[in-house]
Order: sequence, then structure tokens, then C-alpha cells
Amino acid sequence: MDIHEYARYDATGLHDLIRTGEAAAGEIETAARQALAQVDEHVNGLALPVFTPALDHAADGPFAGVPFLIKDHGPVAEGVPFTLGSRAYPGVLARRDTDLMTRFRAAGLVTLGLTTVPELCVSFTTEPVRYGPVRNPWDLGRTAGGSSGGAAALVAAGAVPVAHASDGAGSTRIPAACCGLVGLKLSRGRGPCGPEAGELVLGMADEFVLTRTVRDAARLLDAVHGPGIGDKYTAPPPRGPYAREIVTDPGRLRVALTTASWMGTDVDPEVAAAAVATAHVLEQAGHVVEEASPAVDREDAMKAWLIEAAGVASHCLLAPRQPDEARMEALSREFLKAARQATALDMLAAFDAQNRITRSAAAFFTRYDLLVTPTLGRLPVPHGTLRYDDPGQTLRGWLETLSGFGPFTQLFNTTGQPAISLPLGQSADGLPVGVQLAAAHGREDLLFQVAAYLEWAMPWRDRIPPIFAGALPE
Repeated sequence: MDIHEYARYDATGLHDLIRTGEAAAGEIETAARQALAQVDEHVNGLALPVFTPALDHAADGPFAGVPFLIKDHGPVAEGVPFTLGSRAYPGVLARRDTDLMTRFRAAGLVTLGLTTVPELCVSFTTEPVRYGPVRNPWDLGRTAGGSSGGAAALVAAGAVPVAHASDGAGSTRIPAACCGLVGLKLSRGRGPCGPEAGELVLGMADEFVLTRTVRDAARLLDAVHGPGIGDKYTAPPPRGPYAREIVTDPGRLRVALTTASWMGTDVDPEVAAAAVATAHVLEQAGHVVEEASPAVDREDAMKAWLIEAAGVASHCLLAPRQPDEARMEALSREFLKAARQATALDMLAAFDAQNRITRSAAAFFTRYDLLVTPTLGRLPVPHGTLRYDDPGQTLRGWLETLSGFGPFTQLFNTTGQPAISLPLGQSADGLPVGVQLAAAHGREDLLFQVAAYLEWAMPWRDRIPPIFAGALPE
């Protein structure tokens, strides 16, 4: 199998080739390694050389033989070094697998490498000083998003069909929007978070994957969902396989649409137009659509975001091995400083703000089944726009900057609700535009039902970026 053929299959398609004997797993792995070598020269998405051999995995899982990448956001896989995108971490070996990594292995995914992240995974672009910027395969001068930017660039460019991602304020959905992918943020408690953590970033983050198709996301969630032993809480169990939901009619839905930023920032007209077009398609399908939005107090939203800053910093401050702060970027030092200065009363006030936001959003979703928004407030920005290593930035100013680029995603990290970004639009310059769908807690089934319909009604499969393994000369 050459890389031109390989790159055009999603994960389900590759596994089907192996299952039916049309291709051997070894052939597919060889093609993936060639594709990674070609593509990474352009997008700079790998934090380490490709693993030789691949990490151990089951030979009989639902994705046996499918190439895969994990994210450098901390200890993920036993024996694999992590740096958090920082010069302050020389490469600390993970002592064990996370519960999620154990499930990735059991699913048969063939882990070939580690993808680049911004330092400490706290930016909506991926431009760490340690590795340099990850470049968007649609336009190499623009961001691939963050913090799962390396993963998104390599999946979008056809190097692998699926890659590990995590989402603390939009870090799966924003790269998905920048690179033209499917990015699902799970309900709080839907996936495992142990064994090292009781909850990820004080309950505001989750881990899953980036894919090119809705069916891959559904089938992968079937393979990995559910709490780990000792997890603090769990989402309601699904009513059946998520793979079945993509062929299930959701019935007539009450759909809300908003293109107004909850943070009071401007929204690019091309980005807003994609969300409006999506709502129109849903209306044509018989759903009831009206303009409506959850009530979000901006100051409460900022307070809740500060909880995440403290949660991220705590991993550094409580670790047995302290990072060399002199080798950290400017905003990372600000995060650590703010965490040290925060009092218990500050944290309790932030949790109160989170509660107010969550109650308000939950009430909204008693009136509506689905909310449609843009994923981003702008098109993918040129490298250097967000300036993470600017010593003149304050933490509050940085969060304001992030909210200008991505004002729609962090709300659902605060509330714990599921949300998915789909590549339903394209700008006049040919850049992908993501549209976000959100639902009530535990309703990934509904998101899959609607996402699968939109994938059929507003198809993106034939839109591929200029940097794509199946379109590059070998």
C-alpha cells in the first residue's frame, strides 16, 4: 500500500482492509511511517522521532492495526518521555499507562509517535519555543490550533487517521476547527482520568481523539468510554453503541443558534456565516430553529477559567521534580505565580462562579436540545498572533486574548457538557471553518446523530489541504 492510497482511508476503513485481508497491518504501518516522514517536514507536528518499534497493542481490538499518535501533555504511556512542550522538562519517563492509554492499546491502535503541544498545553496555538510552531496543512503560515495542534496537523495532513487529544478550554475543538477535523469534547465523567489524577484540571478537561470522520469518533468512543476504577464520578451510561447512533434519526429537535460571543468579542462574518448555514440545513431537515443563547456572565466565565490556570499550574508545583522556571516561557511563569498567590477563598469564589454558569446552561438545555455556534471567533491566525512568550502579558490579559480567538468553547469545559466541532464551512481563501454543536450533559448520542446527518448533508470528505500525504510526491 502506497501513501496515496493509505492517506485517503479513515480509521474504520483501514481496519476493514485488515479484517477482510485486503491489506496487512504491516503494510499499513509502513505506509503510515512514510506518510509521517513526508508530512512532518512541512507541519512540524512530532515532538519526538517516530517510535521504532510501535508501542505494544492488542492484535484483535476494534481498531487493530490502525496507526495512531499520542499527545505530549504529560505522562500518557509507560516508558514514553514527556516534556509538556517545555524546555524546563528534559523528557520525564512516564511510570505507567493512563487508564485511557490502556484502552487505546486494547483497541489495537498502533501508537507511532508523540505530538507537539504548546508549553503546559495552555494556548489555543501550538508554538512552543522548544519545538517551534506547528504549521497548518491548509496554510503553513497559520496556526494549527492548540493545544492539540500537533495531533490536528498530522491527522488533517493524512499522516494518521486518528490521534489522541485533550480539551481543557477548547484544546480538541479549536485544532479541529483550524485544520478541518472532527473534534469531540466529552461529557464530564464520560472517559477515564486515572490513575494519577482524580479529575483532569479540576474536572474541566477530558481526553479523547481527533478524527476525519464522524463514524471514527463514534466507534472509538465505544472502545474507550466509561469510568476507570476509583474515578470520582461518571456520566450516565449510553443507551447503546455510539456507532449505532450515526444511523439513528434524532426526531424533531429544538435547536438554538447563536453567533454572538459570550465574552463580548467580535466574531468574523465568515465564521458566523458557517454556523448560520448549518442551522439553516437543520431547519430544512424539519427541526425547529431559533436564535437563542445561554446566559453567561463574562466575569463568572473569567473566574471559572482561572480555576483551570490553577489546576494546570498545580501539576508543576506539586510534582516531585520541580521545573526550572528560568527555562519556561513568559506566560507559564505567570501561571505558576498566580497559582502560588491564589487563596482558598479565591478558589471557592471561582467554584461558585462555575456553579452559576453550570446551572444557567443546564436550564437552557431543558428548553433546547441542541445549540449551534461557531467554534472559533476568527479564522486560523498567523503564527505569533497570540504571543505566549511575551513578557509584557499578564495572566488576565492572556485569557482575554484567548477569548478573542476562541470565545465559544470554554463554556462547556466549565459546565461539563459535550460539544463537537465539525468542519462544515470554508472561507473565501480556502481555510476550514468549524461549527460547534453542544448538548445537555451525557448526550453524546444526540451529537453523533446530528453530526452524522450534517456530514451527509454538508460533506467535507473531498476537501483536503495542500499538504496531504495522498497528494504529495513520494
